[in-house]
Amino acid sequence: MPVSDFLPVQTHARNAAPEGATALTLVQTNAVDDWLRTLSPEQRAWVRSNDFTAESGATLRLLPEADEAPSVVVGWDGKADLNTLGGLPLTLPEGIYRPTQTWDELALLGWWLGAYQFDRYKAARREPAVLVVPQTAAAAAAEAIARAVWLCRDLINTPAADMLPSDLAAAAQSVAQQFNAGIEVTAGDDLLKAQYRTIHAVGRAATDAPRLIDLRWGNTEHPRVTLVGKGICFDSGGLDLKPSSAMRTMTKDMGGAAQALALAQLIMARQLPVRLRLLIAAAENAVAGNAFRPGDIITTYSGRTVEIDNTDAEGRLVLCDALSLATEEEPALIVDFATLTGSARSAVGAEVSAMFCNRDEVADGVYAAGQETDDPVWRLPLHAPYRSMLKSTIADTLNSAPSPFAGAITAALYLEDFVEDQPWLHFDLMAFNSRSRPARPEGGEAMAMRAVFHYLDSRYGARS
Repeated sequence: MPVSDFLPVQTHARNAAPEGATALTLVQTNAVDDWLRTLSPEQRAWVRSNDFTAESGATLRLLPEADEAPSVVVGWDGKADLNTLGGLPLTLPEGIYRPTQTWDELALLGWWLGAYQFDRYKAARREPAVLVVPQTAAAAAAEAIARAVWLCRDLINTPAADMLPSDLAAAAQSVAQQFNAGIEVTAGDDLLKAQYRTIHAVGRAATDAPRLIDLRWGNTEHPRVTLVGKGICFDSGGLDLKPSSAMRTMTKDMGGAAQALALAQLIMARQLPVRLRLLIAAAENAVAGNAFRPGDIITTYSGRTVEIDNTDAEGRLVLCDALSLATEEEPALIVDFATLTGSARSAVGAEVSAMFCNRDEVADGVYAAGQETDDPVWRLPLHAPYRSMLKSTIADTLNSAPSPFAGAITAALYLEDFVEDQPWLHFDLMAFNSRSRPARPEGGEAMAMRAVFHYLDSRYGARS
């Protein structure tokens, strides 16, 4: 369901809520007795007969008093997070609801995200309930973030047949056009002419040519922020072929690119005063007679040579060329997003983004932003002694450590060698919800994107 086609949260001028909308009230679980005392005896009896104790997420339609509009109450645990309203759009009956309380940006965002349904190939099971709220700064911010998250989810949920490198480039071009951003796409053998040899090597066996997508936006006088996304639109593993069970979900292997593009959209929509650059390395890691091989040596864009230990460690290969390109302008911050290693999932699970950073103050700021936005990240160490696992006898580095240990760390260390000690954030993330939760349906997900935006907004925005 494209976000432009249906708005689950609609705004109105103050004191102009539509007539007939169902009133929606949050009742805090630990204050349910106080709330009961505000009701009429008939309503209290109705609440008790329905065993409503304001357990978080529980709903109850109240008996209307004379001349009163319909009313629904919702149990709430008192925590400020996406769960507050995130379960309601698809559990409340279809219709229009108006809040009786003032809700903050995070709560409103939860409603937006809980209304998401991916219906490109199958009709949605129902229409979400619609929330009408006053036109406020919080409502505008929630809408911009939600549009970015929905874009990210749509891109990840779209299967590879309809989300190959050319399709990913088209999505980036659509976003660029919307915000009058400049964009350049280098594809196929032109990558070799530009010396993006690792991107070309990873994608050359596929029928849809690999690409480097380069988007620019903003005032050149503003601080430079460069986003980099891993856009492996499908990962077979290459000649080191994945087993079918591991290959089944590899349509989401462009999840890093989806995060980066969605974050770029959000930065532009909110007019953040930065000089934005977005680099997406897009390729399909396929198998054919011209596929790159274990043991091959590739000269990267930086000039460093890399020996291929494993063709299934392709994400760091496409990223290293993009990261080297990013460093040429010496931005204030480089941020990359990638569905890079299973080791990161073993370390932090599927619902927390593994974060690596070479600046303590940046890492601390992003961690705090993740806590504030209900978008959790956890820092893992760039443990330099593990670089010994990436030593090659015939090239500058291996692309993958033969050891089964510290896979997320060695992948991050490989990437760190290409950022030349410039301020850098690296996220190794799942980009997918393996279970449904309020505001977080099963399927593609924006992870760390909201945390990074909150950090950038606090650092560079008008409120900083």
